[in-house]
Amino acid sequence: MSDITFARESPRSERFSFGAKLLYSLAALLGVALSAFVIITPFDVQTQAAFAAFTAILFFVFNRFKGRMATLFIIVMSALVSTRYLWWRTTETLGFVDPFDMLFGYGLYAAEVYAWIVLMIGYFQVIWPVERQPAPLPANTAEWPTVDVYIATYNESLDVVKPTVFGAMAMDYPKDKFKVYLLDDGRRPEFARFAEAAGCEYIIRANNEHAKAGNLNHALTVTKGELIAAFDCDHVPTRAFLQMTIGWFLKDRKLGMLQTPHHFYSPDPFERNLGTYGRVPNEGQLFYGLLQPGNDFWNAAFFCGSCAVLRRSALEEVGGIAHETVTEDAHTSLRMHRAGWSTAYLRFPLAAGLATERLSLHIGQRMRWARGMIQIFRIDNPLFGRGLKFGQRICYLNAMMYFLFPVPRFVFLTAPIAYLLTSQNIIVASALMVVVYAGPHMFHTLCTQSRLDGKFRYSFWGEIYDNVLMFHIMVPTLLALINPKAGKFNVTDKGGILEKELYDAKIMRPLMILTLLLFTAIGVGLYRLNFTELFPGDANVLWMNLFWCCYSAFTVMAALAVGRERRQVRTAPRVKVRQPIALYFDGMRSLMGRTEDLSLGGGMLRMDDVEADLAPNDSVLVNFEEIQDFSDVPARIVAVKGNQVRVEFQPTSLENERTIVNAVFGRADAWLGWDDRPPDTVGASMVDLSGAIRGLVSMVMRWRPAPRPKGVRQEAAPAISGEAAAARPA
Repeated sequence: MSDITFARESPRSERFSFGAKLLYSLAALLGVALSAFVIITPFDVQTQAAFAAFTAILFFVFNRFKGRMATLFIIVMSALVSTRYLWWRTTETLGFVDPFDMLFGYGLYAAEVYAWIVLMIGYFQVIWPVERQPAPLPANTAEWPTVDVYIATYNESLDVVKPTVFGAMAMDYPKDKFKVYLLDDGRRPEFARFAEAAGCEYIIRANNEHAKAGNLNHALTVTKGELIAAFDCDHVPTRAFLQMTIGWFLKDRKLGMLQTPHHFYSPDPFERNLGTYGRVPNEGQLFYGLLQPGNDFWNAAFFCGSCAVLRRSALEEVGGIAHETVTEDAHTSLRMHRAGWSTAYLRFPLAAGLATERLSLHIGQRMRWARGMIQIFRIDNPLFGRGLKFGQRICYLNAMMYFLFPVPRFVFLTAPIAYLLTSQNIIVASALMVVVYAGPHMFHTLCTQSRLDGKFRYSFWGEIYDNVLMFHIMVPTLLALINPKAGKFNVTDKGGILEKELYDAKIMRPLMILTLLLFTAIGVGLYRLNFTELFPGDANVLWMNLFWCCYSAFTVMAALAVGRERRQVRTAPRVKVRQPIALYFDGMRSLMGRTEDLSLGGGMLRMDDVEADLAPNDSVLVNFEEIQDFSDVPARIVAVKGNQVRVEFQPTSLENERTIVNAVFGRADAWLGWDDRPPDTVGASMVDLSGAIRGLVSMVMRWRPAPRPKGVRQEAAPAISGEAAAARPA
């Protein structure tokens, strides 16, 4: 039984005797008093430096232990050190006289207050992540609930949708207990014909009111299942999806929604463009690996729109899927929580989808998320209103406040420019005092987050993601704060290719300008340091701001490297798959082997017999030995090297396509290694990002203008060029 199950079945108020509760209360009060003393006591430079060294030693000692209590101690210590820094900033560093000093100084201070709030509620959110396990279903299948499987689609290609339908129809669940519905808001005849041929249900409606939310709500009115399993049209479930998730709805009758991770079997633009796929956790892994388990402890797991199961009665009670914002999923779970329903998160990837191929599309998708979460913040603020517990309010607040990061991030990146270019004093303190107070704050924040997040987000990578998104998210979030009804739902394109490498200069233009500003400031700072007369202490301040500016330039250049769009010529990404196969050829001979990797288009096979007479362009039949009740798949041999055989699938029927989908995506353990990576190390992260910058510099150095044809006038070309797709909401 998981921690969260125990907590719900035995409320905290009933788990301790009166004496124990009194003892814990007294200990908590004593801890608060000691913490307040540590936070507000002023130190001189030497004493603060000794305090910093002492807390660093404590971190290294406790970080050697892997238990939960050691983690809690490290979190508390980090919170104390950071709060002490903010107290010092508030009480001793804001004595501005010059109006421009005041403008820049209070801007930086406001950004630090925002960062401190997000840090504190972030620590609160993940203080005790739940490792929930699947709940078993009754032995008697007659007691299993009925399930409607919704696959919503609007303008996506049928080639993208087919695998999801086949995967959903192959799920291990009594056939009379679940139905698969293709919800086609595009009302396309070829989708209707496919649904009929595949054997799934097909639903359309007269209009597209409320976009995806309206599509799902319309389906609720024409289906009858007790539970709803929702999938985006590119998220292919494994065969075990329903059996792994449904048990919790029988165990907890107040469970309104259970979410599973969104796992992607293709690299996103960050992973592909920086060459980190499989080595560095992707952008979403922190949320699905740590934040959602943390939310689960507070009964605040969010609905994410896909790979989730919802209870029909809970949806009906809250008026269906919320449609007032463009993040209808999180808004729906918020309404469920207000109505008294619980939610859960199962950290097992039971489906896999396609990541966005182009950086512009990826940014557009995040723009929609940002706008939607700010819309919820404005019209259904979790801090106010009835129905939510304190922990739920904090978890929702953190999810919404995160998307306000663009302005504070811009301030942090550009703050040293103010001093280097204009000599504006943005912190009223000596450089040494700033170092001994800010240094421990940054050290403990970095190291504590590395301990907490290290399996799901490596050091510095959060800054790279935020730098890329910063300028593009800034305007939508500010507009949503002013007018939460602005904007509309848009669909993210999936399943494209990129035939040649290019640089997305349009998307990266704001970061290019910021890079020029940072390097200009560094140049001016070095000139002042070496060729101007400085007052006592100015050299230290210059060095501090130069270091700060160089670090900003490093993270911005690493973000610029993401704009280098690498070629993607495969429409069907490969997946590492190990399973036995039999290869039939010549109409009578067979050869045994196993798969090395597979895609929907073909695969690499390793055969047992290296002397078989196989040659390119031979026609064969591939039989997947572990898949029952499916047909052999016709294929063409593409290449033979020793006992390795590369084949291209050539399906001739829907049954062939079902077999391929089941072989690639259907296995219950298909994605269980999604987070098997070495732990975070600061040095390795720095090396990865330095390599990305070197790749960008190399691309710039290799660039040559195209030769001008004779007699043709050539327009001026930028130093870095490329066909850049404009960012659009997704």
